[in-house]
Amino acid sequence: MTIKAIVFDFGRVISAQKPLALFQSYEEELGIEPGTLNPIMFGSPAWEDALVGRKTSEEFWRAIGPQLNLHTPEAIDAFRQRYRADEALNEGVAKLIRRLHAEGRYKLAVLSNSPPGLANWLDEWGLLALFDVVFCSGDEGVKKPDAAAFEITLERLGVEPEEAIFIDDTMRHVGTARGLGLHAILFTDAEALASDLGKLLARF
Repeated sequence: MTIKAIVFDFGRVISAQKPLALFQSYEEELGIEPGTLNPIMFGSPAWEDALVGRKTSEEFWRAIGPQLNLHTPEAIDAFRQRYRADEALNEGVAKLIRRLHAEGRYKLAVLSNSPPGLANWLDEWGLLALFDVVFCSGDEGVKKPDAAAFEITLERLGVEPEEAIFIDDTMRHVGTARGLGLHAILFTDAEALASDLGKLLARF
């Protein structure tokens, strides 16, 4: 069956992985124990709420602020803005997406576990117009690895599972996609992704 769509994760795929040194600098600045920033932020009930739209990004930051030694709205907003400003586009992946869009052979989509408003972020980076579908868990109320997240994305693309390739850096999500019948690639870096896509697309 012909491949008709390619679906990308956002975090640590389209957006670049932040270096460890950057997290260490955050922790030193905040005065929190080394290695605790990510558990505080992404292991919290507030983060889980944000991922399914029960909290806005602003409410998420307000909830975790005190655990980061941020005790005023001004301090929370200042660190939040710094954290956001340090996010970077994975230029290699962006180049690949632009090339696929220019070729016009495949529908392109984003399927991401993200707080509400991911489309605005993609727009800031000049990528939103390249995608036919953007599924943001915070806007939809359902997140990977729930099968519904994949099924809704495929329905909006108008393709069957076997007509789509899914790319994600989390093996659990890749496994769910494969279980649903999608072709799936575990992302490591842009160069490997280009190679994996080329091999997979050559089969069809």
